[in-house]
Amino acid sequence: MLDSGRLRLLVALADTGSIAGAAQTVGCSAAAASQQLAVLERESGVSLLERGARSVRLSHAGQVLAEHGRRILDDLAAAEQAVVAAGSPNHGRVRVASFASGARRLVGPVIASLRRRSPDLDITFTEMEPEEAVPALRSGDIDLALTHQYAGFAAPDLRGLQQTFLLSDPLALAVPTHGAQTGDVDLLDFAQDGWISGRSGHGFQALTEMVTGLCGFEPRITARADTYALVLDLVAAGLGVALVPRGAVAAPRGVVLLGVCSPADLVRAVHVTRRSGDWAAATLAFERELVRRAGRVPAGILNHVGCGGCNSHAHRQEGNRRSGAPITRLCLLQPRRRAGR
Repeated sequence: MLDSGRLRLLVALADTGSIAGAAQTVGCSAAAASQQLAVLERESGVSLLERGARSVRLSHAGQVLAEHGRRILDDLAAAEQAVVAAGSPNHGRVRVASFASGARRLVGPVIASLRRRSPDLDITFTEMEPEEAVPALRSGDIDLALTHQYAGFAAPDLRGLQQTFLLSDPLALAVPTHGAQTGDVDLLDFAQDGWISGRSGHGFQALTEMVTGLCGFEPRITARADTYALVLDLVAAGLGVALVPRGAVAAPRGVVLLGVCSPADLVRAVHVTRRSGDWAAATLAFERELVRRAGRVPAGILNHVGCGGCNSHAHRQEGNRRSGAPITRLCLLQPRRRAGR
């Protein structure tokens, strides 16, 4: 393996025409330069210099090696610059993934902000649900992901990964405006309604059927859709009711979003997730900006904590039992086991 320092000395000799000039270029003594050139000849196995009584010049082999040496040194310089750029939050690369609603509310604004501040930052984005994003992080296909975890579901395998909590997104019950009640509701009171759920076996669909199961009834699924916008359109059309993350949607005309007091604490936690060993400056800069952005989400949109007054009879009884003490989502810790409205 040829040494880059000795190649640099050979190129300097070709440029200056003397060992003294080459030594001055690279910053060493003439004796040290002569010694290093002799080592380079031994490493290459050919004579690189034609030595005269008072001068030295490159042999043909020396000229060939010097030309290759220039390209090698140029490539090394370019590699050094690329490495420095890759370690810079302004010139590095970050590959981001997110579920759709999180991308609209958090990831999209962060991309826009970083591109304004750092136009040379290489950002790519892929829409992925958490069950896709976590394996993609582990395999190195992406660098950072916005993920969510529904309360009551088994936690994903996070070995080798690091999560930072961003916010809690409470679930709301989307119901048609016509005849809708006000205040927070008990899902058991909607056991006879049609329900709109998702198509996949993860997340949205599993959540709807798990939560209604906790309430003691099996939902009558009248529609399945993969986007919240379509789900809400179907609710507005009167096809059924649906659980949706409050922070992911805005209620369209014909739909009301009601808080849920039973089962209690229906939320999804939103995280930014990356590989534990990834300390790339661009990745960390994106992560910091996501944390900052999440902290600016208006109170009551995603960081909802209280129950606004459940309409169920059992909730009112619970409030009376506590003699007027404040109730914060303590509506029904154990869902009732009855069916019917």
